[in-house]
Amino acid sequence: MVKPTPESAKSRPAFNIMIVAQAGRLSYEALLFAATLRHSDPTFAGRLFVAEPQPSDRWPNDPRLKPHIRDALEEMGADIIPFTNQHFGHDYPNGNKIEALLALPEGAPFVFFDTDTVITGALSQVPFDFNRPAASMKREGTWPKVELYGPGYGATWKSLYDKFDLDYEATLDLRQPDEYWQRYLYFNAGWFFGPCPLAFGQRFRDYAVAIRDDRPDALVCQELFPWLDQIALPLVITSFDGGRPGPELAGLDGDVTCHWRVLPLAYARESDHVIEVIETASAPNKIKKVLKEYEPMKRMIYQGRGRKVRAMFNRDALPRREQKIRNQIKREGFWMR
Repeated sequence: MVKPTPESAKSRPAFNIMIVAQAGRLSYEALLFAATLRHSDPTFAGRLFVAEPQPSDRWPNDPRLKPHIRDALEEMGADIIPFTNQHFGHDYPNGNKIEALLALPEGAPFVFFDTDTVITGALSQVPFDFNRPAASMKREGTWPKVELYGPGYGATWKSLYDKFDLDYEATLDLRQPDEYWQRYLYFNAGWFFGPCPLAFGQRFRDYAVAIRDDRPDALVCQELFPWLDQIALPLVITSFDGGRPGPELAGLDGDVTCHWRVLPLAYARESDHVIEVIETASAPNKIKKVLKEYEPMKRMIYQGRGRKVRAMFNRDALPRREQKIRNQIKREGFWMR
């Protein structure tokens, strides 16, 4: 990560963070996120917003946080903000990150993170350029799935850029060969940022709904779920003159943040520092008391199962395929989610 000078850090505007949480697993992940932010970046000057979906006909059960988890988050300095789903909900919970943006303060730069992320360094020192949005490149070629006689990567992606009158050619990574998935702009939606959550969220919503309800012909055989947010995100970022993150953002998915996803995988493959932050930030009794309600955190963090998983793997010689790591953990009876 490029280290900013003290002068540049001081002049950088504060920004807000948004995560989305609701009853169940996400609420415990959100508390761990807040605890690691407070632990790793105690002087963070922005606000941490925890967006909470509200009961509606789009949720068969009440999605709101349990009161004691809400209290624990607020003790960590989080602001709980309600939002109501108009276009997504139980059938596509990934849409929460889209609609929740509309509940944030207008005009204030924002960074969104999935809740299964921990902050492991000084996030406030990352030199974001909010006028050039970007998102996580920690992704695999999950979409599109190219059929033998169907449109290729290029034709599929170009149809989307044409639909929204965007410059497709400018998004290509010409270092990559034609029809190789990494040539085309594709992000993991685990983090992204922009200058104004309302403007960004409105466009994200409009693009996602338009793709869902009126897809281009080239997408007729493509699965849109659960990939819809990651299909629309490159288009939104392009529309705001953004693109792939530069080296100055290497701390994200690096030494400043970790998108851990599943605790057994985190213990198997993440750095000693990431595990130390997770265990240290979750150690205070007030936090431990809540996190222990969630069985995977209870067993992996507090009862030592994570350390047993960790001892099974050499971080310098991990299997290349994630599935092989998963299978090895499952064979030992340590898999939890």
